[in-house]
This record gives sequence, structure tokens and C-alpha cells, in this order.
Amino acid sequence: MIVRLVRMAFRPGEGERFLELFEGWRHRIRSFPGCHHLALWRDTADPHVFFTHSLWEGEADLERYRTSDVFAEVWPTVKALFREPAAAWSVHEEVRMP
Repeated sequence: MIVRLVRMAFRPGEGERFLELFEGWRHRIRSFPGCHHLALWRDTADPHVFFTHSLWEGEADLERYRTSDVFAEVWPTVKALFREPAAAWSVHEEVRMP
């Protein structure tokens, strides 16, 4: 399982636009083959910073999403709203505490 975290910092006023767009896209992203979970988080210190947290069956599934028509629609639109480049991490969960 791959955990994918993406940090996105938006220009003032664009975070609300992103939330509107995300609402329309989230079901398409979540239903993409290999995606087991999708969540959107908002930074507690900076309301213009959001994180997506997703779980993917494997790296190949994540890569298929990243080269899909869905991603080709989503990413350029979101990227245009950024105040700085996004940062992304793909990690494996090592330990889960009950």
C-alpha cells in the first residue's frame, strides 16, 4: 500500500475555489482503480494550505492515475491556483498504533 501526501499552498482567495473544484472531482479520484482512500486536510496555521492524503494499492496504480485523463484535467486547473509549487511524498506505513 502506498500513502500519498500532497501539500498545496494557494493564493489568498483561491483555497475556496479549490474546495469547490475538489468537491466535483473527489468521487472520480476516489473511484479510480487502485485508490482505497482519499481525504482532504487543511493546515491549522495557514488556511491557504491544504493536503491530500490518499492510499493506493501500489506504485503502478498511483502512476496510472498520474497519467490518466482525470489527472490531466485536475492538475493543471489546481496548479494555476498555487502561490508556490506543490510538494508530494509517497511513503509506506511502517507502524500503526492502535
